[in-house]
Amino acid sequence: MLEIIVLVVSFIVLLSLGVPIAFSIGISALLTMLVSIAPEPAVTTLAQRMATGLDSFALLAIPFFVLAGQLMNRGGIATRLIDLAKGLVGTLPGGLAYVNVVASMLFGAISGSAVAAASAIGGIMSPRMEKEGYSKSFSAAVNITSATTGMIIPPSNILIVYSLASGGVSIAALFVAGYLPGFLLGLVLMLVAGFTAFKKKYPVGERTSFKEVVKKFLDAIPSLLLLIVVIGGIIAGIFTATEASAIAVLYTLVLSMLVYRQVKVKDLPDILIGTVVTTAIVMLLIGTSMGMSWVMSYANIPQAFSEALLSISDNKIVVLIIINLILLFVGIFMDMTPAVLIFTPIFLPVVTALGVDPVHFGIIMVMNLCIGLCTPPVGSVLFVGCGVADISISKVIRPLTPLFLAMVVALLLVTYLPEISLWLPRVFGL
Repeated sequence: MLEIIVLVVSFIVLLSLGVPIAFSIGISALLTMLVSIAPEPAVTTLAQRMATGLDSFALLAIPFFVLAGQLMNRGGIATRLIDLAKGLVGTLPGGLAYVNVVASMLFGAISGSAVAAASAIGGIMSPRMEKEGYSKSFSAAVNITSATTGMIIPPSNILIVYSLASGGVSIAALFVAGYLPGFLLGLVLMLVAGFTAFKKKYPVGERTSFKEVVKKFLDAIPSLLLLIVVIGGIIAGIFTATEASAIAVLYTLVLSMLVYRQVKVKDLPDILIGTVVTTAIVMLLIGTSMGMSWVMSYANIPQAFSEALLSISDNKIVVLIIINLILLFVGIFMDMTPAVLIFTPIFLPVVTALGVDPVHFGIIMVMNLCIGLCTPPVGSVLFVGCGVADISISKVIRPLTPLFLAMVVALLLVTYLPEISLWLPRVFGL
């Protein structure tokens, strides 16, 4: 009990003081160890566990996918995906809202980053939507929520992190399992955005001829082929997720520099530096989170929490509701990576004991924490989306609320209809 009190109180105090999340996790883990271990072995053990946590071949995929995302962001891929989305759904009432969602789904699926999608798609769509009469707050809200689909639709770095935290759940199965939930999330966001656009009488886009749609599709094919190459290769067993990430970098480099010619040799240093900075932040979070996860196991916190949770109820529906509520709360204050690494060892044994598939729970967990990306005070996508649209957070909250509720509805559907997550992995024998 003392270890739990020290861990929780120190972590909350450090966060409230504005200490960066990675340092808050590491310091609170160390303080918890000092309760029962002498200072020198406590520091040594924690450092060792952080290093051991990063010693995983699967984690090598993260910097490669980050680099691929950086190249896509600069390589003109976002513009072509937006043009394709506009040709497909731009003529519907409130068409640019649909375009924003579809383009974010496509770009997020290719880049695997919600922040990159919010930045790239929002940077192009916000001025267009404002020019055609959409309110700045509504366009920002649509961009913020739809950008999170890229964390569920593969390739997704956070699903790789979940695989590590879960003790080796198949990355290929997780990737394939993310498709239908990601599309479902995009669909409910489109329904709410479309209803709002119809209610506010936002303009209908100009009709696009079939010939123009075909032309835009052909122009976007090289970008879309990346999904087939990466995910198809993983499913077919041609290469692993880590090898696929390296292939993704090579493919996007050729696409950006030789096909679209949007990236020059002089741009590569900035792209590489951006990749290193992002990777360093993610890896520090992973290292400190793995250290905290070990400390929690050492103090038997997961077992105590599991017993407490199951003592409330052994009904799967009730337990999943409780876990979802906890994760929704956690997502408000904690970034996705440490949340997955810290809470997976706590919740996964509980749900598997109740018959929940680990792949299904991974999608539930990631989808749940995606909602936290859209909420203050640490919602990274919220801040990026507001920054790109040049609008304050307070003005976005009202149009964001119905979209936020739509995300919760999609989460509940995925939670209680496991076939949404598990049907495709079963089809492919994963």
